[in-house]
Amino acid sequence: MTTNAYRRNAASILVAALLLAGCSDGEPTKADKAAAASVPGAPPAGAADEAAKDAPASHVTEKNDLIEFVYSYPADAAQISELARALNGDREAKRGALVAAAQRDEAAAAKGDYPYRTHSHRQTWQRVTSTPRLLSLSSEIETYGGGAHGMQTFDTLIWDRNRRRQLKPLDLFQNSETFDAAVRESFCAGIKRAKAAKGITADDASDSPFGKCPPASAQTVWLGSSDGRYLDRMTIAIAPYEVGPYAEGSYKINVPVTGALVKVVKDEFARDFLPIN
Repeated sequence: MTTNAYRRNAASILVAALLLAGCSDGEPTKADKAAAASVPGAPPAGAADEAAKDAPASHVTEKNDLIEFVYSYPADAAQISELARALNGDREAKRGALVAAAQRDEAAAAKGDYPYRTHSHRQTWQRVTSTPRLLSLSSEIETYGGGAHGMQTFDTLIWDRNRRRQLKPLDLFQNSETFDAAVRESFCAGIKRAKAAKGITADDASDSPFGKCPPASAQTVWLGSSDGRYLDRMTIAIAPYEVGPYAEGSYKINVPVTGALVKVVKDEFARDFLPIN
């Protein structure tokens, strides 16, 4: 069968499937739509996309004497088949690493005759914003591995609907150096203000372990939108130990999306940003 003949046949099958669905009582069922999306010639991800429509948020919890594990993501992510699959894979990898470390430490505790402390991993993905092209998610992570205290870290991701691919916020910019230069002044000033709000005076001494403002690109960047159309907001999350001792905790610094920042956005994403006035 030639390529053109194959396409005509696939199209005929697709039309027939849709007509059959339309002839049934009421609206086509989810099964009808999934069947129509699975015929030869339909988009490769059509069936998976149809199955993911209206998928609920995912929330997995497991608690026992060995581990406490929590991992969740919103419906916005669950309804994108490739993204849901990637997050499920990340969830299983995180759980596997947690169990392996917990089993190792439990065995060491039994051998050393000291109490084992339950290990934990709690991770929550949340929607920052959703524009016509981009879905932006933030994640806050709390872990505990049996030591004196737990740890807080952050994660981030962008889903590009046009290219059907997962990105990091910095992938939208030319490079980390130009990004850092564009936000450095406002980012470093924001850290000082955040410290002052906690009653802490920033230590600018050159020999201090926290005397220098770190590169913003080395932290966790969350991109947001005020109108659901353009990216015009940005928050940079800083984990403990990055700009101060553990006791200071973490920081979330709001940084303006300026014209200087938009100038270092890659051309293919330029239309997705809107600088502040």
